[in-house]
Amino acid sequence: KDKVKVVKDRLIDINKDLNIKEFSCVFNEESSDKIFSENYDYVVDAIDMVSSKLHLIQLCINKNIPIISSMGMGNKLDPTKIEINDISKTHTCPLAKVMRKELKDRGVKKLKVCYSKEIPLKPLVSEEVTNKRSTPGSISFVPSTAGLLIAGEIIRDICSL
Repeated sequence: KDKVKVVKDRLIDINKDLNIKEFSCVFNEESSDKIFSENYDYVVDAIDMVSSKLHLIQLCINKNIPIISSMGMGNKLDPTKIEINDISKTHTCPLAKVMRKELKDRGVKKLKVCYSKEIPLKPLVSEEVTNKRSTPGSISFVPSTAGLLIAGEIIRDICSL
């Protein structure tokens, strides 16, 4: 099943008064105009592709929309190592390292992120053996823990506005 539709249906089951506009597409420069034709109270970035993450973050900054960005949860097993912090305070996470550099190059000084302090596990089969780049795997309870932390942070932010 399409996860966008599943999430929408579940949220409508919880609250029939919700106004949810679903977009089942890859977020990039071409799709962003369609998606951002609406106004948003808060944005969660859970995109894996760095170029798309950067585009979304820059859009939210330009539109003054609060955003929280999830860093890499792949190859991690310890959900107790996940925390919310500013991107400048992150360490250990390979994706956060790339994002710190790219955001600095773009003049972005602050970004609220969810990241893990856990050192990622190494794949059992090396890339030299397979001759292809390995995709980080995730176990069900790590990304979902990050999602719960992000949801709690958003609620606290909205309640404090």
